[in-house]
Amino acid sequence: MDVSIIIVNYNTGKLILNLLASIRKYVSDITYEIIVVDNNSSENISELLIPYQNEVRCILLPENVGFGRANNKALEYATGRYIFFLNPDTLLLNNAVKILSDFMDNNPEVGVCGGNLYDEKMCPIHSFMPILPSPLWDLNTLLGEQLFRLRYGKNVQHNFTKHPIQVGYITGADMMVRREVLDQVGAFDPDFFMYFEETELTYRIVKAGWKVYAVPDSKIIHLEGQSFETSDRRQQMVSKSKKIYYQKTSTMFAYYVAKVLFTMAALIRMGVFALTGNQQKRAYWAIIYKNI
Repeated sequence: MDVSIIIVNYNTGKLILNLLASIRKYVSDITYEIIVVDNNSSENISELLIPYQNEVRCILLPENVGFGRANNKALEYATGRYIFFLNPDTLLLNNAVKILSDFMDNNPEVGVCGGNLYDEKMCPIHSFMPILPSPLWDLNTLLGEQLFRLRYGKNVQHNFTKHPIQVGYITGADMMVRREVLDQVGAFDPDFFMYFEETELTYRIVKAGWKVYAVPDSKIIHLEGQSFETSDRRQQMVSKSKKIYYQKTSTMFAYYVAKVLFTMAALIRMGVFALTGNQQKRAYWAIIYKNI
């Protein structure tokens, strides 16, 4: 098997049906399997997947164990040389799976790769970051994203070039990893429920000597936010996971430096949006500030 496509579901059955239709439409000239893990959804995912019962293995979990643990459960059944972690709120725009698999075949030093992500209107969106999380992240936010712009040009979160570029990490929405790499460094850390689990895994992969690349020919729509609500709960989870990430990869001093920088950035944005009358963005940053 070339690729195991793993999709974690939590009440996103209708989105998954659209994703599966896009996989069926575009993926060819490659052997693949699809594994859907259901995190104890209220919907009947098995019934929804009946049209794909010959193409999809469905694993039903008795409780919501979070993103990383659900993916780890699927890994117990995956047989592919490459593991493609794919969000339920994504849609393939081309033969993205084969493009990424071929890139890995041709570049044995690469442990992780992913494609370019777009929103519903085909506008480029967050697909990766040039470096792994560090206080530089939050300093960049404090400086209005200009620090990374000076260093990386337009290619801060999206690959606008026509060739693959080395990056810090690929977003977990479309992350392809060599199975041998996961066997070497381990899978997702179960201490994370959601958020930062893919960056912590990437940290271990890079530390082991593997490279991470963004491949622009692989194109995928990401309906960002439709698989999880924007709320206090979400921001609380982000903040908690960020702290766990620093505990595992850096120092608490670095974490507190990052926290101070990000707090300042949030306060500045709240003030700017209040002055300019953009209450929606001010409210968004108020939720973030409240839960830092």
